[in-house]
Amino acid sequence: MQIIDAAALDELLDYPALIEALRAMFREGCDMPTRHHHIVEVPGGAPGTLLIMPAWQAGGMMGVKTVTIFGGNAARGLPSVLGQYYLMDATSGEPLALIEGTVLTRWRTAAASALASDYLSRRDATRLLMVGAGSLAPHLIRAHSAVRPIREVRIWSRDMNNAESLAARLKVPDVKLSPVESLQGSAGWADIISCATLSEAPLIKGEWLSAGVHLDLVGAFRADMRETDDAALARARIHVDTMAGALSEAGDILLAIDAGAISEVEILADLYALTQGESTGRNGADDITLFKSVGAALEDLAAACLVYKRHAERVQDSPSK
Repeated sequence: MQIIDAAALDELLDYPALIEALRAMFREGCDMPTRHHHIVEVPGGAPGTLLIMPAWQAGGMMGVKTVTIFGGNAARGLPSVLGQYYLMDATSGEPLALIEGTVLTRWRTAAASALASDYLSRRDATRLLMVGAGSLAPHLIRAHSAVRPIREVRIWSRDMNNAESLAARLKVPDVKLSPVESLQGSAGWADIISCATLSEAPLIKGEWLSAGVHLDLVGAFRADMRETDDAALARARIHVDTMAGALSEAGDILLAIDAGAISEVEILADLYALTQGESTGRNGADDITLFKSVGAALEDLAAACLVYKRHAERVQDSPSK
């Protein structure tokens, strides 16, 4: 069985290939039972979350990812999200690989957003606003830059030091990165707004949005969390990664439905429909589009299969010791 660590993932993966692997998996489909979602109490602190996410393709590969999300980990010097991925042969159950899941999750999450952007954002989008400066932010910036001609990125964070640090250390060819203090002004400037936060209250307001902007909502992973207000949802053509996930866990959407700002029928399509050509996605240059990502085990399986294939090729091509 292959053991593939985080450093190897960054060597084995690139966004163009991973985006295409996700596109192919959504087109083909796979078996993906409802993921287990458990609250883990933390004495004296905020509760954590345990996610268990299985998926398989008959006659192909199967896998399961375990993920923990603990918001208090920053104070411990640990990432908020930790995980492992276990890949197996779906015809025999044979173990194939144990893959570091935290970095795999960052890669596949950003790739899913970029895949959606390929259908929903304007093809001439050059300006990206990154809301949040955590571990997902550099991945989202690189992923969006892989599908659109991004030339300028503004980074906003509640902690300006984090935004300044990310802007200083992240290098993306031909892209200017800068920290910003004004979220409202940058929201109106952007062609794409990507949000990756643990916010429980709206950060982006619908009244700030310019015609043609694409909203990419990655954070706010619980039904009681959100990164946008009702007005943003009401103005947008709404798309999601999976319908089942969005209607059970996507706080931005569920809270807007509860408030009467939108209805379920206004969720136009998921990534299955977009990749299979069953939805038009963006209709015109002035459309405001929105993609809400909850995460799907299908995405993990697609990423893990690509990693396993490339790692096996590397081992095969390496000189014998």
